Amino acid sequence: MSGTGHSVPVRIARQVVETFVKTGRIPSVSEVPEFSVPGSAENRAACFVSLHRAGDLRGCIGTILPTMSSVTAEIVRNAVSACSEDPRFDPVECGELADLEISVDILGAPEPVSGPGQLDPKKYGVIVTSGFRRGLLLPDLEGVDTVTKQLAIACRKGGIGSEERFDLQRFTVTRYH
Repeated sequence: MSGTGHSVPVRIARQVVETFVKTGRIPSVSEVPEFSVPGSAENRAACFVSLHRAGDLRGCIGTILPTMSSVTAEIVRNAVSACSEDPRFDPVECGELADLEISVDILGAPEPVSGPGQLDPKKYGVIVTSGFRRGLLLPDLEGVDTVTKQLAIACRKGGIGSEERFDLQRFTVTRYH
């Protein structure tokens, strides 16, 4: 397994991606390193697993709120989804594994905001909600340097038209490489 020297969340994600792509098997939580969310009594958190190859996005799947019993289980599930279920990409193949760059974003709890003035695309991710439609954009993404651009992308991801009303939430992330 490659990826030594990386953070624990990234080592978990890499082990899961490599095992799943090579064998089709999802490692159990007991087979991967344990990760605990600093300051969390429940040790649960939403997360995103992002895969890049040669600087280009190759897969990115995550959760807005925790869905699993632990953050480690959340990373395992989202790593499998990122490499095999992102509808924008074909599943990752064995020949790509050595070139994959993996990051894991652990999300803080979303908080409602009253308007765009409380956003900062470098510091906060954003969730836009209109009825049952929802779009999310992580913070500090290359090329997303204004609140207007951040909101436009999040709305597009959620299928929310530019003239529609939507509710706003922001969240912080801890990004692991």
